Amino acid sequence: MTQAKSRWIPVPWSELPGFEHDALHEAWPAWLRSCEKPTPVWRPLCPQLRQLSGASLTTQQAFLRERLQAYRIESHQAQGQGLLTSYYEPVLEASRKPEGRFVVPLHAVPAGLAARKPWFTRQEIDTHPQARAALRGKALVYLNDPVDAMVLHIQGSGLVNVTEADGRRRTVRLAFAGTNEQPYRSIGRWLLDQGLTRDASWPGIKAWIARNPSRVQELLWQNPRYVFFREEPLPAGEMPGPKGAQGVPLTAGRSIAVDPGSIPYGTPVWLATPGPTARLQRLVLAQDTGSAIVGAVRADYYAGSGPEAGELAGRLKQPLQLWALWPK
Repeated sequence: MTQAKSRWIPVPWSELPGFEHDALHEAWPAWLRSCEKPTPVWRPLCPQLRQLSGASLTTQQAFLRERLQAYRIESHQAQGQGLLTSYYEPVLEASRKPEGRFVVPLHAVPAGLAARKPWFTRQEIDTHPQARAALRGKALVYLNDPVDAMVLHIQGSGLVNVTEADGRRRTVRLAFAGTNEQPYRSIGRWLLDQGLTRDASWPGIKAWIARNPSRVQELLWQNPRYVFFREEPLPAGEMPGPKGAQGVPLTAGRSIAVDPGSIPYGTPVWLATPGPTARLQRLVLAQDTGSAIVGAVRADYYAGSGPEAGELAGRLKQPLQLWALWPK
């Protein structure tokens, strides 16, 4: 099978490393999420998938082998090795109004954004009178750390704990709503290129900032891309993940962002990576994308919410192999 940015080579199930040992039932909820917005090729299988959600590992494995074909994903140049990174949803403290240390705004989409493309750069948003005027009254919440704001811009969504005017404590989700359509440039890459650090992970970046507080603004302005958010209410009870590009909530450890030119949304994918940060051999679902997720064998692993997920996401950058699972 040929996709716009990849070719799929049919292979026996025995080629999938670790297939016999994955806890497939952990991936089933993510798969059922994709069935909420199925493409035509998957719609006939979704009723069976729902029936098998509580089935044994042996039964689920037999279903995959019987109904699906495994395909090794390669570039059109026959390159089957790629890159795995990770992302997560930050959980941050915020204020509804600027007060004390909480002075870093996260903005809703400004009026006139669509009329001017690209919009102002990150530096211009901080300094240009016209940009500042366009964003007046558009702050959703205020954070106490500009680096946390940058993290949330890069991750695309986040959970924030706020105290409302009536004194209630609430957790709300700020979801991706748009960008200024400027190019994304990695501040970690800039630090490496300037010879300022050897560790461009988020922990490494924050360590550099702690040593160089006067250069924070200079660092952040290296990335001209700026993200706008919308507030999403959270349901009572179990908190779902943020919605990915497929339009369904992501599942920690079982959702990936992909290049849709290589892997269509909703495709179950076998993922294998040898480490060193994390050794993974598991079933995941292609449910999201990102501006940096480009190429045939390229994935961004959704690690979940909070600091532990952030620690993994900040350090995961390692070799990758992918296999698409597709109806026979």
